[in-house]
Order: sequence, then C-alpha cells, then structure tokens
Amino acid sequence: MTPGRLPYGAPVAIIDIGSNSVRLVVYEGLSRSPTAMFNEKELCGLGRSVALTNRLSDEAVARALSALKRFKALADGMRVGRIHVLATAAARDADNGPEFIKQAEEICGVAVELLSGKREAHLSAMGVVSGFFRPNGVVGDLGGGSLELVDVAKKRIGGGITYPLGGIRLQDVSDKSIKKADRIVRDALEASPQLEKLKGRTFYAVGGTWRGIAHLHMVQKHYALHVLHGYTIPAKEALEFCRLVRRVDADTLPAAGVVSADRRPLLAYGALVLEHIIRIGKPKDVVLSGLGVREGLLYELLDEETRREDALLTSARDLGWLRARAPRHGDDLVEWTDRLFRAVEIEENADERRWRHAACHLSDLAWRAHPDYRGEQALDVIAHAAFTGVDHPGRAFMALAIFYRHMGLLDDEASPRIRELASTRILDRARTLGGAMRVAYLVSGAVPGILPRAPLAMKRDVLTLKLPSELGDLASDKLKSRLNKLGKLLGRSTQVTVV
Repeated sequence: MTPGRLPYGAPVAIIDIGSNSVRLVVYEGLSRSPTAMFNEKELCGLGRSVALTNRLSDEAVARALSALKRFKALADGMRVGRIHVLATAAARDADNGPEFIKQAEEICGVAVELLSGKREAHLSAMGVVSGFFRPNGVVGDLGGGSLELVDVAKKRIGGGITYPLGGIRLQDVSDKSIKKADRIVRDALEASPQLEKLKGRTFYAVGGTWRGIAHLHMVQKHYALHVLHGYTIPAKEALEFCRLVRRVDADTLPAAGVVSADRRPLLAYGALVLEHIIRIGKPKDVVLSGLGVREGLLYELLDEETRREDALLTSARDLGWLRARAPRHGDDLVEWTDRLFRAVEIEENADERRWRHAACHLSDLAWRAHPDYRGEQALDVIAHAAFTGVDHPGRAFMALAIFYRHMGLLDDEASPRIRELASTRILDRARTLGGAMRVAYLVSGAVPGILPRAPLAMKRDVLTLKLPSELGDLASDKLKSRLNKLGKLLGRSTQVTVV
C-alpha cells in the first residue's frame, strides 16, 4: 500500500449494470466514508426498447458484455479484493435477461445480484442514509428503466415501490411524445403512498439524469461550488426549472454541454418525473445525492458499529491522518474547543458541532504548502473534497475556519464565492473557530498532548489561557495578541496566566 492510501484493506469494486449505463466503481476499501479510486461508465442502452419488445437488443448486449470484459480486466489490474455485480430494471424485465446475466457471470467470475424493485429502492435509501446526516424525506432513484421511491427518517427506511418511469422506458412507451409521457407519469404517481408522506420534507434525488438537471441549474445560477452531493434547490424553483427543461430542446439550454450528448435526450423525461413528484408530494426542497445503490450496498456490508460512525467525521479524520503533521493533535483540538465553546456559552446545534469537530481534524492539512498560500490551499481542498454527511454551508464553514486559522481573521482574501454559501451566523462561528485555532497552534506547535495542559476557561468574566509553569515561556506578546483578537470576537477581555 502506498503512503497516500488509507489502511482499509484491498479495494472493493462494484459493477452496476443499469438500463442506460454499465459502470465500474473501484473504492479504496470498505469503510464508513468510502472514496472512489476509479469510476468509469459505458452508455450501453440495455433498456432501450425493452418496454416494446420485452428483449435486450443484440447490439446493447454486445456493448454491455464488451464493457464488462474491460471492467473485469481493470479490476484485476487494480488488485481488487472483492467484486460485486448488480443488475437492475433492464435485465430484470427482459425475457432474455437470464441469458445475459449468465454471460455476465462468466465474464466477471462472480454471481450477479439481480435486484428486485424493492431491493433496489432499499439500497438507494441506504446510500442516502450513509451520505446525509439524519435525512428526513423520500428518496427517489431514477434510472433508465424505473423509478424507485422510499421513505427515510434518520436511519429508518420504509418500504419501497418501483414505478416503470425510467427515462429510456418513458421515451419508448410514449413514442417520444412528452405529452403522452406526461399522462403516463401523472397516472402512475397521483396516488403514490410515498409522495403522500413528502409534504414539507426533503426529496432526495438519485440518478444520472437528475444529476444532469441539477448540473444545468447550478451552472445557470453561477453557483459557487460545483459539488452535486448536497446541492439543494427550493421546491418552487426546482418545479419552474423542470418545466423549462421539459419544454425546450435540450441542446438549446444554456450550458447544455455540461451534460453528455447521450444523456441529453433523457433530461426532459427526468424533468417531467421530478415535476410531478414536486407537484404531488409538495416537498420543501430537492437535494441531490451523489450516493445511491452502489454506496448503499457498501453501507450494508459494514458491521453495525461502523455504520454508527459519522461519515463526515470519519472522512475528516482520514484526510487528517493522510495530511497532518500529527493526526492525534486533531483530537486534542476537538476537546480544547469543546471546553472553550462551553466556557463562553456559544450555542451550537448538532450540525454545527459536527462541522467544528471535522474542522479540527482538517486544521493542519495544508502545512506543506508555502506559508502565503496555506489558507487558500486549505480552503480549496476542504470546499471541494469528496466529503459526505455535510451540506454546502457546512463545507463553507470548515473551509473558512481553516482559512482564518492560517491567514488571520479578515475577509479581504477569503473566497467571496465560498462566503456566499455561509450565513452571518456561520461566518461568525468560522471566524471564532479560526481565531481559537490561531491561539491553539501557538501553544502546541501541532504536537499532541500539550493543549490538554493549557485550557481556555472563564475566570471572573475574563477569558483566560492557563499555562502550566513548564510552558510559561510560551506567554509571548504574539500569543497575547492572538488571544486578545479572539476575545474581541467573543466580546470578552482576556488574559494569559501561568499556574
């Protein structure tokens, strides 16, 4: 294993045989926050015409089997420990699906799990549960052949239902008529028991077509962060944008080039399905999930103790372990800032506390950069890292806190685009944490075991840094200046005492 890899064992591969694409994803290992080492797809169109002929076309089968041979060779070359192969609606619905599955198994050397609709819905929901903190709403996974809907509330997953409303299938059965497809979708979803439970909650959108629509929306809004996982669109705005996408030719949409030419014809059908979901279910917002069936399977494979881990904190610790001078210092910083925030009575909700703890583990990842660019590099890495379990304001908080830790507490050089994602409350908390870190690192030098001996506490309404006598020489003017700046953020006078 190279030094840049985490010690999670051999890579794990998942081959996902869908109605539109066949995809190989190789993950670094089996963990609470898996990172993809390799991700590639072939648009094979297995689901094309299945609704009309009940058969996978010979041409699509040939493309899919060719892709599987290449993917198996790639997985072998990457020394994958385990390969899991999943097949969904196209292989499930076609009369010659069993024959295709047999050929796929011969190529891959493992059994192919042919997912039932309910099983597919459950794994999609598991993916969302693994990638969001306390999700609450309905998961919708739109593929080429089917739509799965399932209710989620924190870690509870309800029963899922499959609808024959995938983009390729709708295109076929409607003879490429959006008006006809509109009636088909409306009739199928009007009495959906899942959508009856959606009002005022979140709709979690899974699938490549919906990611394409969200990418278009993101580009047209000149959104600050091109990270689709956790991208949130208010329901009313999503409804209006879906109506635009289904009304016009996809190639004429501004920035249409961000969606592959092969997927563009399906955008109108994906927009149509999402439009009816919003109209019927009345969610408060639509949130994009970059995690679905594949990640749901990985989550299912974990033991119960590992599943209970926080995905954000796991990934932050992992990145800190790879990049920090002394990863255990992050644990010291968590406890040290816990004590500070209690002492000055800063209220935090559950998300804000998680963000702060994650930022502590990420606080030293840019130490190898040139001093003038450490803040900029840290902000860029954290804002764009492959984190799950955090929304975009949370990314902004962590990135800005570490920027302030390196560059000081002024906003002159902090990315205005990232600051757009943060509320005034988040900006204030990020400055406070950054200011506290500037004090902490002058005391500890990033060495574990020192901060627990030098706590910040309130003493007669004064924020006091207590240094033991053996650390008394650290009480410099620079340390006092940084403590004073932190005090100004908190509206407190400060002092350093040697005890």
